[in-house]
Amino acid sequence: MKSKPKVLFILGPTGVGKTAMGVELAKTYNGQIISADSVQVFRGFDIGSAKVTEEEMQGVYHYGIDIVQPDQDFSASEFVSYTKNCIKEITQNGKLPIIVGGTAMYVKALVEGYNFGGTEKHTEFRAQMQKFIQENGNDKAFELLAQKSPELAKNTDKFNTVRLIRALEIANFGEGKQKNGEVEFDFKIFALTMPREKMYDRINRRAKIMVDNGLVEEVSALYKKYGNCQPMCAIGYKEVLPYLNGEISLQQMQDLISQHTRNYAKRQMTFLRGMTNVSMVDVSVEAEIEMMKKEIEKWLMQQ
Repeated sequence: MKSKPKVLFILGPTGVGKTAMGVELAKTYNGQIISADSVQVFRGFDIGSAKVTEEEMQGVYHYGIDIVQPDQDFSASEFVSYTKNCIKEITQNGKLPIIVGGTAMYVKALVEGYNFGGTEKHTEFRAQMQKFIQENGNDKAFELLAQKSPELAKNTDKFNTVRLIRALEIANFGEGKQKNGEVEFDFKIFALTMPREKMYDRINRRAKIMVDNGLVEEVSALYKKYGNCQPMCAIGYKEVLPYLNGEISLQQMQDLISQHTRNYAKRQMTFLRGMTNVSMVDVSVEAEIEMMKKEIEKWLMQQ
C-alpha cells in the first residue's frame, strides 16, 4: 500500500512569528512552504498583509503568494484545490510541504476533507446578500447565517462581508459538506502561541511599522485601481479607507488596525483550539520549540 505524503502545518494567530518558524523548519527538514493566508494570495496587497519578503524567505520557495489579481475571488474551495496540487508537486520533488498561515478555515477545509460541491458561484444570490447587508448591516446577515447554519456561523467573521456572504452561499446551496472519506495525506499540525501581552505588543508595533512603511499610499493606489475588491475588506486595509476619506485621524486609523488585529488574533486562537489534532507550542519557551522539533523528526521517520 502506497504511503500518504506527509504535510506539516505551522498555524497561529497574527504576529506570533509563523513566517520565521516556517522558514527555519523548511531549511532544517528540506521543505517548501505553501502560504495559508487569505490576503497574501493577492498581488499588490503587501504591507497591510505583512506579506513575506524575499529576504525573509531566505531562499525557501513559497507557494500561494501573489497568485490572484485583486479583482478576482479566492475562496476556501479554491485554496484546497490549489494546495493539493502544490502538495503533489512538492512531494514529487522530494521535499516536505509545509503549510504556514493564519487562515485556519482554509486549513480546516483541507484537513477535514470538505467537499465544496463544485466552484459554481451564485451571482444573483451574492448580489442579493450584498444589497441586504448594505440596507440592514452585517449583524442582521449574521443572524440569518446563524439560523441557517450555527456551525458555519461559529467559524465566520461577521465583520468580513466577503466571507459572510460566502458562508451564506454555502449554507443556502448545500456546499461545504464534510466528506466521509479519508484525507489523502499524513499531516502534523502545530499552532504557535505566546503570552497574550507579548503578542499584543507585537501586533501594536507591527501596525505602526506598516504605517511607517507606506500602508496609506499602498491602500490609496490599490483602491483607485480596484475599488472595493475582496482583499480591501481585510484588516489592515478597511481601516485605511475612513482615513483617506477624512473621517478619522492617522492615529485613530493605526489604533483601529491594532484593535481589530488583536480581536482577530483572539478569534484565531479560539478557532485553533476548536480544531482536532492540533499541538500548541508556546514560542516564548525554548523547551516547547525543541519538543516540537523532536516530534516532527519522529513523525518524519515513520512510514
